[in-house]
Order: sequence, then C-alpha cells, then structure tokens
Amino acid sequence: MGQKIHPTGFRLAVSRNWASRWYANNNNFAAMLQEDIGVREYLKKKLKNASVGRVVIERPAKNARITIFSSRPGVVIGKKGEDIELLKSELQKRMGVPVHVNIEEIRKPETDAQLIADSITQQLERRIMFRRAMKRAMQNAMRLGAQGIKIMSAGRLNGIEIARTEWYREGRVPLHTLRADIDYATSEAKTTYGIIGVKVWVYKGDTLGRNDAPVVEEVAEEKRPRRNARPGDRRPRRDGEGAPAGARRGAPRRGGAGDGKTGE
Repeated sequence: MGQKIHPTGFRLAVSRNWASRWYANNNNFAAMLQEDIGVREYLKKKLKNASVGRVVIERPAKNARITIFSSRPGVVIGKKGEDIELLKSELQKRMGVPVHVNIEEIRKPETDAQLIADSITQQLERRIMFRRAMKRAMQNAMRLGAQGIKIMSAGRLNGIEIARTEWYREGRVPLHTLRADIDYATSEAKTTYGIIGVKVWVYKGDTLGRNDAPVVEEVAEEKRPRRNARPGDRRPRRDGEGAPAGARRGAPRRGGAGDGKTGE
C-alpha cells in the first residue's frame, strides 16, 4: 500500500529551505531544537488572530533572528510598534540571547497552505459544514493563481459516530516531482465531538532553487541540417528500379537490329 512522504522533507535542499537555520554540536542540538519548538508554539498561541503562516528562526553568533510571515502584519506590530517590542522582550527572556524580530507580509493568503488549513479548522470549530469550507478554500486558491490544491479532513466529520476521511482535489498536485513547489501544512480543529485533522497541499508551479530561482522554459531543439549528398553515397539500385519504362526487362521493344523482324 503506497504511503505519502512529507512533501517538505522530501524537497529539502532541492526546492525548499529549512525553517530553523543554525548549526549546533551534539551537546547543544537537542536543547536548541526544543527551544525552537517552544518558541513556535508560543508565537502560534500569542498571534492566533494575526494569520501567521510560518516562522523562520536563525541563530548567528550568540544572537537570534526570528522572521514571522503573516498576512496581517499590522496586528503583529500593534499601535506605534508597542506589541512587537513586548513580543521581542518576551522572546529574549525565553531564548536568553538578543532577539531581532522581522515581519514579512504574505501577499496571497488564499494560496498559503498553513493559512488555508487554519481557516478551515476555525470554520469547523464554528460548526460550518466541512464540505462547504473545503470547497470554498479550493475555489479561492485556484482563482488567485494556484495550479492545483488538495485538502483532506479526517475525524468525526459533522459529528457522526464513526470517524472517516474525505478529500477533494482540483488541478494537479505532483507530489513526486522534486522541482514542483508544493506548499504543505496541517492543522487541528478541536470540536465538541473530538479533534478533526486537516491537511492541505498547494501546487504553485515549478522552481529550480529554494523558492528563489525562476523557472527557465525549455527551448525546442533545432533540427540538424541535412548534409549534402555525395555522388558515392547513393546505394546501387536494383534492376529496373528507377529506369524508364521501355528499358525494363521483359518490356516489348520496337523493331530494330537483332530482333529478327523487319518493320513493315
């Protein structure tokens, strides 16, 4: 039975980049990784209403640089930058090093997999029908430039007693093409009858690098010119092939010398 590999891990160092970009020796690696997970969980809870897509953490030389990708940067920054300063001081307490916080705006939130998944889970928690939420998200993504999208929901859908899985797809989603830019995300809806898991795959086209190299269209190969034929290149023809009709073997000839008849 075929299983689906994680689309982001499959493409790391080919067409995707890491979300945590730092190097650590064996003694510190586990502690730093756990710290990153804690920071992401804190930001997800703190900025629940800011539509945060992803968080990139870098650690250059006893510092930390955190980049927050959000479709609503004004909510993160706050009035006159008050909220971002409070956020920065809280992160410095957690990480124990000077922290620089950058905010990047997501231009098309309708094609960001994490924002799509979070939007669907919020609708499920408000008791909106799962099919309506999934199809509306797919239509918005395709309308704003996505080349393909697949959404899967699993759990007690609509409160039924037996859990099941349902998925819908529009366009194409080539999961095993390494140059394909597949944005993948998951989210959980905590409903009164249990947790419903949502997975989203968004195909945005092909890339050559880590989401920063343009796609070069393939140029059709030029046809090689035919070389001029040389006299000695022609193969000998068979008897009668290409000869005039009167010269073929067995064809009747007009009277002349050597045929034993005289013209009358």
